[in-house]
Amino acid sequence: MSYIQVINSSKYYQMGDATIVANDGVSFEIEQGELVIILGSSGAGKSTLLNILGGMDSNDEGEVWVDGVDIAKLSSHELTNYRRDDVGFVFQFYNLVANLTAKENVELAAEIVKDALDAEEVLEQVGLGHRINNFPAQLSGGEQQRVAIARAVAKKPKILLCDEPTGALDYQTGKQVLQILQDMSRKQGATVIIVTHNSSLAPIADRVIRMRDARVHSVELNAEPQDIASLEY
Repeated sequence: MSYIQVINSSKYYQMGDATIVANDGVSFEIEQGELVIILGSSGAGKSTLLNILGGMDSNDEGEVWVDGVDIAKLSSHELTNYRRDDVGFVFQFYNLVANLTAKENVELAAEIVKDALDAEEVLEQVGLGHRINNFPAQLSGGEQQRVAIARAVAKKPKILLCDEPTGALDYQTGKQVLQILQDMSRKQGATVIIVTHNSSLAPIADRVIRMRDARVHSVELNAEPQDIASLEY
């Protein structure tokens, strides 16, 4: 079995008398350590799928296997443990604590897991060793995003889930963030899943999952993913 295997997963939402189909019989596989891009326009079901993979939401039908466990069958308490121990999240809008420094924001990981990485070392890895004592308001958007990534990385997640991580960033800063995420996959063996509407990012992925109208439209494998340095998007 693949590291992640989603089998006929569906998710529905009620809005008044209407039933919204957010995911409709979604199926795909992901191998451990891959960098995966889930691609699709707004409303395609990408973020719903990411939330289900991260244990922040549950599906209504189907199976979601992660490392041999069907997380669709986990209790609320078990899902909390899964999110804490196995998953890191990076969002488009950083979600940093405003009255904590960059270092203190990353140190929050140590309150969640027992063997978190050293905050200063992780910030150094993302190029912010000189900004550890700055507050979020003193950082640029790209720097705040890198703090958010450092915070996610510090808990040593097996899976790093990223929802439009470059959506609010300029071109060069976006490439810096993508390089960090690609390194997480290539050098640290994390399974990195990026949700985006930007098809220009597809060449950097080991696997590209294209979604349309709440379904998986296609799955493509890249035998030779492109390095970030040569990426134009």
